[in-house]
Amino acid sequence: MHLQILHQDEHLIAISKPHGLAVHASKMHRFDDFFALQVLRDQIGQKVYPAHRLDKKTSGVLLFGLEKEMDSKLQMLFAANEVKKTYHAILRGFVKEDGVVDYILTNNQAKEQEAISAYRVLENFEIDLPFGAHPTSRYCLAELKPETGRYHQLRKHMSHIQHPIIGDRPHGCNKQNKLWKERFNNDCMLLHAQRIQFVHPITNEELDITAPYSTAFLHGLEILKGNLEVFIS
Repeated sequence: MHLQILHQDEHLIAISKPHGLAVHASKMHRFDDFFALQVLRDQIGQKVYPAHRLDKKTSGVLLFGLEKEMDSKLQMLFAANEVKKTYHAILRGFVKEDGVVDYILTNNQAKEQEAISAYRVLENFEIDLPFGAHPTSRYCLAELKPETGRYHQLRKHMSHIQHPIIGDRPHGCNKQNKLWKERFNNDCMLLHAQRIQFVHPITNEELDITAPYSTAFLHGLEILKGNLEVFIS
């Protein structure tokens, strides 16, 4: 496996993480053979420190420090919400207007946490695919910006407003996930960490790092635009 490097300097490195690759080893991913931390370390030949996390199912920009001091500085930036994060997602249904979800979430320790996510509609799609009693299926491409960083925040918030992310389990729509699996051979969650923006802690340079869409995300968009009838893996 070879990871695409989006930005690298002597202090930090950003990669484009593919779908299905966990950031690091954990009990949840104890049967996985590869992890982003391990693959990147071996690829560049030095130790790396993950500055934040992306779900295994999420693709996109993933940032690492290249030294312990930088790791601490990056962690502080994320903790202080000084890193702007932008995601793109394919959602079920038409989202009629932009908005903000301010909805408390409960973490794995049953602790309630404030959680805020902004969303913006980029494009709505209606395709010739019967679903239930409906002769067509409706979806949208949305831009999501989490103002807090809670576990599965965007996934839970989109489900809360009844526009779940396609391919999301367990927070998504099982019927839509089954439809996309059977009709388009898509088993990926269509959530992509598209961009991060922050001021470099050492150089004070304003960094704006973007990741190209994954193959699965691109093909999802091609399906919605009517350019593909089936998913091509």
